Amino acid sequence: MQTFARLTVTLALSAAAATAMAAPETYVVDSTHSFPRFSYSHFGMSTQLSRFDKTTGTVILDKAAKTAAVDVVIDMKSVNTGYTTFNEHIQGEDFLDTARYPTATFKSTKVTFEGDRPVSIDGNLTIKGVTKPVTLKVTNFLNMPHPMLKKDAIGADASVVIKRTEFNAGKYAPNVGDDVTITISLEAIKG
Repeated sequence: MQTFARLTVTLALSAAAATAMAAPETYVVDSTHSFPRFSYSHFGMSTQLSRFDKTTGTVILDKAAKTAAVDVVIDMKSVNTGYTTFNEHIQGEDFLDTARYPTATFKSTKVTFEGDRPVSIDGNLTIKGVTKPVTLKVTNFLNMPHPMLKKDAIGADASVVIKRTEFNAGKYAPNVGDDVTITISLEAIKG
């Protein structure tokens, strides 16, 4: 009976230690290596590609439990189309309206894992004060020590297609494509 009691206590302590080691860890978005991009058809003639230069946020990852949470804020005034005049034009009321809505946000509601890697992220995307549920498909994910910073880091690529008319940004649609592909390449460092 004493052996059984010792075994029970040992198993309970082992389970408690494993639970303590499986705590969620917070990673801070590395703004110098995280750039949301968006692309759309321009009159069917070409696919235009632009990005936002300022992004902040956090990723909370629990590797053992295979759970995560993503919270990203995009500075919409940092839009970079490659042409200064168009940067100003796209910030206008008919498109991003950055005077009234200077940020866009994504807050996850569920992260789906296959094995040790996330494959999709459900969440709420807010652009111009309009919030819609979206699902980002994760096409790349890596968790490893950062070679230069010597801290645990994560990197991921994820994308989703939205309709800009659903976010009150539909001027010139459908001639300028309504479907917009948003791709985010994100790196985050453990805080």
